Order: sequence, then C-alpha cells, then structure tokens
Amino acid sequence: MKRRSLFQKMAAAPHIVWAVLFIVAPMIFVLYFALTDSDGNFSFENISSLSRYSNVFILSIAFALIATVVCLLIGYPLAYFMAKAKPKTQKILLVLVMLPMWCNLLIRTYALMALLDNGGLLNSLLESMGLDKLHIVGTNVGVILGMIYDFLPYMILPIFTVMSKLDKRYLEASADLGCNSFQTMTKVVMPLTVSGVISGVTMVFVPSISTFYISQKLGAGKVDLVGDTIERLFQTPSTYNVGAAMSLVMMILILISVGVMNRFSDDEGGIIV
Repeated sequence: MKRRSLFQKMAAAPHIVWAVLFIVAPMIFVLYFALTDSDGNFSFENISSLSRYSNVFILSIAFALIATVVCLLIGYPLAYFMAKAKPKTQKILLVLVMLPMWCNLLIRTYALMALLDNGGLLNSLLESMGLDKLHIVGTNVGVILGMIYDFLPYMILPIFTVMSKLDKRYLEASADLGCNSFQTMTKVVMPLTVSGVISGVTMVFVPSISTFYISQKLGAGKVDLVGDTIERLFQTPSTYNVGAAMSLVMMILILISVGVMNRFSDDEGGIIV
C-alpha cells in the first residue's frame, strides 16, 4: 500500500478535525444522554419510555412515506422529460428545478404559508371567484404539501443525473427488438435508473421524517411529528435525556436509510454518501 505523504496528511487534518467536532462528538453526546438518567447513571429507561411516543413515530413515518411517494410520482416523469429535452431546454428546466433550493428552507416555507393561508393568495383568488376557501394550513395535508414542495428537487436531480447518462444504444436496441414506448420504459429505462430512484427516495425520506419547521408552520402547531417532539423535550431539563433517546432512534433510522442508499446506488447513481 502506498503511504500518504506529509502534505496529504496535513491536507486531510482539517477535515478530520471538523468531522470529529461536528459529527462524531455530537453523536457521542446524544448516545451518552440517551443511555443515562438525570443523575448520570446508566439506564435504559429513556429508551423504554419512547413507547409513549409510538403514535408520533407512526405519524412521522406515514407522512414521510406519503411525501416520498408523491415526489417520486411527480419527479420521475419530470426527470425523464428533462433528460429527453434539447440541451438548451434541459439547462432552463434544470435551473428552474434548482431555483427554489437557492432560497433558505424557512423562506420557502413562509412563502408557501403566504400562498395557502386562509387569507393568502390562493384563498383570496377563490373568494374573488365566489368559491369556498380551502383550509390547508393547520392540517395534515398542509404539512405533507410542504414536505413535497421543499424536497421535490432532491428527488428529481439524482434521477435526472442517471437518466442523462443512459446509453442511447439501449433504447435503440429496445426499439429494434420490437418494444413500444411503454415496454422500453418499464423494461429498459426503469431498471437502469434504480440507483437514481433509491438516492432520490432516501434524500426525500430522511429530511421528511426528521423535519420540524414545516410541521410547526404549515401544521400551525396542530401536527406533532418526531422533530417537534424532540425540540420540545430538549427545551425542558427534566426530559432532556428522553429527547436524546428519541434523537438516537432517529439517527439509527437515518443511518439505515443511508446504508440502503449506498447498497443499491453505484457510480452511475451520481450521489453516494
């Protein structure tokens, strides 16, 4: 094995220090507080007490799954259309998809609130047309819609990356063998873009299941997800350790999701963690 030079070791040092301070150390602190009580004694009581929050976990997973499925149903055809478009059109569409990501998530969520609120642009338009208002903010639909709006680009981009790298000869061979457009899509394009789909699903599911700002604003405090519960538990010293235990469970779920993504993704998938 070729030994790294002194310069290579020095160049890697800042990244190692950064990873230790802001990734490894926080995870160790969460693990410590999750497995100790308020007096610092080792205990599994915090983990066992999470059974009281089973409904919160189920609701969070359900919301994240719904948002992920909807993003996939919207993002896959859009990514396919982008990959088939002319280079100039492709660049324009790519910029339009990435444009919302240039704004902070807080700003995007506030903008969506201004659009969907009872006195927002959408309801004002409906009211001017003599139609009933749509009460979206403060409902489950509002929270899921916020997840879809904020995380849809993370589904489109990895799928588009894979599709844009597809060898056109596969499609030509499919046509030569008598496959129609539907058969080409289901038997050629879809199997060859699985890695991009897995990456997109993971990149939408992970932030959706751990979000709290979207549920706070678009749920108007009526929808309690895992992220909201963790934030509330950390704000009270007596429940700090329970919040750490819930955070530990979330970290495990996220690590499993990333492991699945790395297992099914490859160099053609474009995004490897």
